[in-house]
Amino acid sequence: MKDQGKYQALTYYQLMEVSLRELLVEKGLVTEQQVAATVEDMRRRTPERGARVVAHAWTHHEYKARLLEDGTRACEELGLDVPALKLVVVENTPQVHNVIVCTLCSCYPRMLLGIPPDWYKSRNYRSRMVREPRAVLAEFGLKIPRQTRIRVHDSTADMRYLVLPMRPAGTRGWSEERLAALVTRDSMIGVALAKQPRSK
Repeated sequence: MKDQGKYQALTYYQLMEVSLRELLVEKGLVTEQQVAATVEDMRRRTPERGARVVAHAWTHHEYKARLLEDGTRACEELGLDVPALKLVVVENTPQVHNVIVCTLCSCYPRMLLGIPPDWYKSRNYRSRMVREPRAVLAEFGLKIPRQTRIRVHDSTADMRYLVLPMRPAGTRGWSEERLAALVTRDSMIGVALAKQPRSK
């Protein structure tokens, strides 16, 4: 068949998604429009949401304290919905570096970071990060000093983690918008640091 190369077989998970969606629509539990609206809402969730939370915490000490005490409620203060989940925010310091993983599947703070990267869902990352975090971080290009402890946080079905990265030096007086541009998805997972400001 001439155009056969254009068509690829669905993966197991794609087939499951299509089958489940069609069954739910057929049973009248949801409509195609509701599914499309939900998917579009998920696509609008990007790491910029989490970066906004981090930048606000960097510039407002009282908010930062509330964020570390109750991440769910603190995000809701900024109009960010964290539905039916406990969000735990862990702060990186010179003494402790935090990193998140989900050893069972790929639980992840999608409402703040968007769709998880493929490597986060991989068995390699999920199994090795808990056993040899320093080595895995080095493979990401992040070398943690020996005197800094590494804490690995394992997400669950009803609890998500978000890393509050350290604020880069040389950013005093910066606006939240400017600071948010330094915050990456990977820094909020813990496999990278926030970007360093460009020197003039």
